[in-house]
Amino acid sequence: MNGYRRIAEALNGRWPDVRPVMLHNFMLAAREAGVTMGQYRSDPEVVARVHIQAVETYGYDGVLVDIDTATLAGAVGVPVDLPDDAPARCPRALLGSIAEVRGLPEPDVSRYPGIQVWLEAVRILKTHFRNEIFVRGNCDQLPFSLAGMMRGPADWLMDLMDPENRAPAHELLEYCSRAVAQFIRLMAAAGADMVSNGDSPAGPDLASPRLYREFAFEYERRIVDLAHELGLPYMLHICGKTDRILPEMVATGADALELDSKTGVRLARDTLAGKAAFVGNIDPNAVLALGSPRLVEERTRELLAIFADTPRFILNAGCAIPATTPPENLRAMIAAGRE
Repeated sequence: MNGYRRIAEALNGRWPDVRPVMLHNFMLAAREAGVTMGQYRSDPEVVARVHIQAVETYGYDGVLVDIDTATLAGAVGVPVDLPDDAPARCPRALLGSIAEVRGLPEPDVSRYPGIQVWLEAVRILKTHFRNEIFVRGNCDQLPFSLAGMMRGPADWLMDLMDPENRAPAHELLEYCSRAVAQFIRLMAAAGADMVSNGDSPAGPDLASPRLYREFAFEYERRIVDLAHELGLPYMLHICGKTDRILPEMVATGADALELDSKTGVRLARDTLAGKAAFVGNIDPNAVLALGSPRLVEERTRELLAIFADTPRFILNAGCAIPATTPPENLRAMIAAGRE
């Protein structure tokens, strides 16, 4: 059974021959290929080469094509800083007040160069791997997170505390939904086997469950529905301790949840049972980047034991793997997962 088939089986609730591995490793893969983040984000051929080399080096099953968390923000006009040695970031907001949403031009993310790099990289990888390795096309941020980048994270959360801002907040979320939906459609056309987004600012580490339910959940659900209309499975990622919103995350209809190491794995197993695949959740920092191979092996085996009774499991780190992660630690995780 090849990597593509292993991940497809796990997503569909059927047992693969061994546990599939999909790595959130774009920073590490670029570092090991001798590529800066500036070079990586600028050239789809470089993105593809980086991931092909990583698959050939470690022998895992699924590629996550990720570039940064600021591409959609840049596509809708948010100022973006592009350091050569780190992923892109947004140094300041686009909107001085939430009322400014009414003056925004209609989004067209297809015209943004960063979006085209992302899409072309997926096309190249699908041509190279065909149906041997599973290609997950990440589509940056979901509407709640994108709205926070447009307004500024702190001001966005403060806006949501004022009932008078409810209408313009939803107007901004509708605007962001159209931008996200455009990226999802473009990624589907590029040939990705699966699409995904992140929505970490909507998680309990920053926003209350009440805010999540009112301002994030419905917009996540719509994007999941769109992916399914396009014939693709969907994965939702939220960083931090998501225990208090796990039922809602499952209720979005996502086929898989990529969960952080802070989330309780036994609770996740029980909440996701029969509904969605668990993806994760080895600690990328304390275990993978800073731990020993023995610690990595122990944590991986503990995780596998918890999910021993379900095929809906894909081994990964809980979030992006640091560029400084020792290769022997990654090999230890994959080897333990293959047993």
